Amino acid sequence: MTVLSTYRLQMRGPASGEAFTFADAENLVDYLAELGVSHLYLSPILTAGEGSTHGYDVTDPTTISAELGGPEGFDRLVRRARAAGLGVVVDIVPNHVGVESPEQNAWWWDLLTHGRQSRYASFFDVDWTLDPDGRIVLPVLGSDDDVADLTVDGEVLRLGDRTWPIAPGTEPDAQPGTGPQVHDRQHYKLIGWRNNVCGYRRFFSITSLAGLRQEDRAVFDATHEEVRRWLTEGLVDGIRIDHPDGLSDPAGYLTWLRELAGPQAWIVIEKILAVDEGLDDSLPVAGTTGYDALRECGGLFVDPSGKKALTALVEAAGVDHAAAHAEARELKKQAVTVTLGSELARLRRTVVAATGRDHDRLPEAISVLLSHIGVYRSDYPSLSTVLPVALAETATEQPELADALELLAAALPHREVEVRLQQLCGAATAKSMEDCLFYRDARLVSLNEVGGEPDRFGVSAAEFHQRAAVRAAMWPAAMTTLTTHDTKRGEDVRARIGVLSQVPSLWSEFVQGWQTSAPPPDPVTGLFLWQNMFGVWPADGSVTDSVRQRLHAYTEKAIREAALHTSWNDPDEQFEAAVHGWVDTVIDGPVGAEMTALVSRLDAHGRTDALGQKLIMLTAPGVPDVYQGTELWEDSLVDPDNRRAVDYAARRQALASGEHPKMRVVRAALHLRRERPDTFLSGGYQPLLADGDAAEHVVSFLRGEDVVVAASRWTARLDETGWGETSLTLPEGTWTDRLTGVSRHGRVRTSDLFAGLPAALLVRDDA
Repeated sequence: MTVLSTYRLQMRGPASGEAFTFADAENLVDYLAELGVSHLYLSPILTAGEGSTHGYDVTDPTTISAELGGPEGFDRLVRRARAAGLGVVVDIVPNHVGVESPEQNAWWWDLLTHGRQSRYASFFDVDWTLDPDGRIVLPVLGSDDDVADLTVDGEVLRLGDRTWPIAPGTEPDAQPGTGPQVHDRQHYKLIGWRNNVCGYRRFFSITSLAGLRQEDRAVFDATHEEVRRWLTEGLVDGIRIDHPDGLSDPAGYLTWLRELAGPQAWIVIEKILAVDEGLDDSLPVAGTTGYDALRECGGLFVDPSGKKALTALVEAAGVDHAAAHAEARELKKQAVTVTLGSELARLRRTVVAATGRDHDRLPEAISVLLSHIGVYRSDYPSLSTVLPVALAETATEQPELADALELLAAALPHREVEVRLQQLCGAATAKSMEDCLFYRDARLVSLNEVGGEPDRFGVSAAEFHQRAAVRAAMWPAAMTTLTTHDTKRGEDVRARIGVLSQVPSLWSEFVQGWQTSAPPPDPVTGLFLWQNMFGVWPADGSVTDSVRQRLHAYTEKAIREAALHTSWNDPDEQFEAAVHGWVDTVIDGPVGAEMTALVSRLDAHGRTDALGQKLIMLTAPGVPDVYQGTELWEDSLVDPDNRRAVDYAARRQALASGEHPKMRVVRAALHLRRERPDTFLSGGYQPLLADGDAAEHVVSFLRGEDVVVAASRWTARLDETGWGETSLTLPEGTWTDRLTGVSRHGRVRTSDLFAGLPAALLVRDDA
């Protein structure tokens, strides 16, 4: 079944506290069919850690989660979906497995039990050279001293409620000894996590997720046994691949996957592209999961005229925004040398093993080199010039590193050196940008999104049109999206915050007043959090206990990720208490009343832009995903906030009434895609240009020969001038707006076109 659109569902077992199982998904099939999607898109469904709220910590890749309903529940869901004319797409996680509780992962438990003799020793990317005795170093203790508290409990070592296996022949019955003495005889070595040393490849810096060696065909076959069944039995039509850049050989992995899945299966990959990076067209996939499209659609609604004033606002707080690029580079160097210091040390040992030589400045050279690389990894054929250019820039910037760089270059022909350099680069990019800089940059936080570039103030219509045309020609079946389980803010929150780019002087006036009446503990932290509060603030000013709790949870995560005054590893309780107290002061004091007044004034413009970007995402080139619940207004912040339960009763009611504007847009676009698949999957893309003084407030394009899409933007600023004589000339024929039922032809005044809704979805009547 051809994938025309998807609807993402976040699956959760009962132990997570808010269950959403296969049975729950079954109950939504009729609703989603009526909404118009072609495919259910399920978050990972393989067996994960008990109580997992996301499923990315898979503990057994050979079985479907019993918590979700097991294979029987999945089969019932698939049958129910097929009967309603829907297909199924599933998210899979090839890069890593969950090892938080070793006893829950049979492969990991066996590895710890038998070490190099384990049948699964080749499955994991273990650094066997890290420990002099060849043990697997596990950074799982509060401190190294905790080893003294280990006790023998039958066949396991125990520390509180945590357990690790005891190798046969090393138990007290065979060799007398205490818990610590038995520990010293194991194939693993438990150490404190603060040492920042890890004996296996992790997912970024998360020690509870251990990397798999998918470059080994035996590992690939074993981890894809259940996935193969889904594809062979026709249970799924497509799969989403989580973080392939973490693998040793992403291209090789995807080649094997394509062979397994067959030529017709829809495969999309979670590949984060830099703004100036194109997806390598040799990859046997339909495209990415859409963060590139997210930046483009959302960026259209950021008004470039607000750049100067919003920049001045953060600079008045002591930020040199012109130095943002330099800060990003410094953060990446810091991520390489500190956060990922264990991975850097392993890379250095690999270089030494490959060349027989070392250099005391090699770690510094690697960190500076990677700071010159703006992509996750550069070993795709289309990026062959990235690494040599970075080497040249590094040598020019710091000539004293030339010898260390030459040593690295001499080692790079060795495959393991190249792979570990690339894997380190991707992890450092994520930790420095998405997980740090994006929580510091306070100029316009709606730009701080995965796949985004905050230094680029929005996306021009020219850039958008060109990128859309390229996607139509090269990647017409790539996924597009506006919200995911990983976005920093939901689509409607970003749209509302984006309105501030239209009224920067007004925002600055309010903020300057708030800085006096409710001064934040730190000016930049205040600027960052005020925008996020504005994004989720209820228009009626009723900040419920739930909203308050969500804001506090977001605040804690934001200030710790920013790591300017506090962090996850070393939380500053005094600073955090001051920030939380300030948040309550904002909510309960006069600032809260002023925030309500401002939101009431600008909320309509945020909703206008939210509708526009939603319609564009649903109709521009690509296969759109509707993230759960986003067919109505939503106010989610970063995870876990964006994974909370959805009120589907309200959505059923809105679908039935047909009155909610966002629901009308989503339903109309999805049904049109099912009605005219060729228009959207193989039809061309042609920009349509408006005429008149307010032409910049219109974004419009033609899909194929029979669908015209138009959306208004920057309406807060448009209020000052009005549409005037601005118009849009439609292609030949009579066109009916699927959103309003009104027919149009020829030259249409935009004041008429957008009289009912701020967006139009026009279909040629005779097509």
